[in-house]
Amino acid sequence: MRANHRAVATGEEEPLRSARNEPARLRNQRVSNTKHRRQQHLLDVKVRSHKAVQHRNHRLLVVGSKVLLITLALASLLLGIRYGAKQLFFENPDYRLSKIEIVTDGTLQREQVLQAAGLREGVNIFSVNLGRVNELLQQQPQVDEVQVVRKMPSEIGIQIVERKPVAWITSAKEIIDPFASGGAFLVDARGVLMEEKKLLPEYLGLPVIVGCTSETLEAGRTVSSFDAKAALELLRLSTRSFMQTRFQVREIDLSKGYCLVVTDKNRTEVTFAFDNLDAQLQRLEQFLVYSDDSKRELETVNLLVQRNIPVTFTKTALEVINETIDPEGSEPRILKAMPVDPNVKAQQVPAAAGKSKTSSSTSQVRKAMPVERGRKN
Repeated sequence: MRANHRAVATGEEEPLRSARNEPARLRNQRVSNTKHRRQQHLLDVKVRSHKAVQHRNHRLLVVGSKVLLITLALASLLLGIRYGAKQLFFENPDYRLSKIEIVTDGTLQREQVLQAAGLREGVNIFSVNLGRVNELLQQQPQVDEVQVVRKMPSEIGIQIVERKPVAWITSAKEIIDPFASGGAFLVDARGVLMEEKKLLPEYLGLPVIVGCTSETLEAGRTVSSFDAKAALELLRLSTRSFMQTRFQVREIDLSKGYCLVVTDKNRTEVTFAFDNLDAQLQRLEQFLVYSDDSKRELETVNLLVQRNIPVTFTKTALEVINETIDPEGSEPRILKAMPVDPNVKAQQVPAAAGKSKTSSSTSQVRKAMPVERGRKN
């Protein structure tokens, strides 16, 4: 402050101020005005953007060329592989299918399998879709498991495990001959319905499930009704060691809708409920053991109730004879032969060689002979 005052006083203030402000003006001096700076900035931006576009285009061209070259290489490789595979495999006569080996454990015929699988000899072995063949054969109702393999160079092997039927099933209330009935189907343990083309003699001895009216029976379908499933479960449980020999099911009647009426080989009629079949079979086993010990045959058993099970026994041969000879009442029954009506003409029988004509034209009337009174046992 003192130096300033001194400079003012001596008249040296102006030169000092000029010396002090001169370097600052040189440092802050602009090389151009505002308009010139704006034009220079725009020119610099245009130059940099043009270079960036050129660089980007060059990079895209390089990437596109690489992609195109890789695509052409892959296409050429693919075409070469296809051409080589066609020449070496698909058009090679060494790989022509000449043998189709079919092994099955059931009744399926060779023609049926080939028709169902769509196979034929003479085609290229690599043109056969094994997965498709397996799928087509699995659609057959009587086929359970399938294995299809290629045996190079010219064979295909097919191994089939067929379903094993366990019973006949029909919607009719009674059936005499399942072979002759068009509404009877074979059913396996899983409930799959089958319509065999070739019926074996052992199928005639299978048990029959009748009165299944709760669903539509068609070949290839699986039974879904509760009563049909209960019948199949009963057949499965009855194959135990003791029950298989002592209680052999011959018919299961589902027509009542609330129970299973089962008839075995000895004409014993047993009524089962739909549930707790295992416990019911155990109770039936106790009755069968008692029947064997007492040497009496069961006629009816009602297993619907838990206690005081109603049971009836068949009559012995001695009781049947006594009822025939000595029915209820004091007087025994007299069995007589009925005389032939003489007014009815006998059928004319053509005369055979060596016989007289009179024997063929006349009929003899047999006299009724009274039967001797039976004795009381």
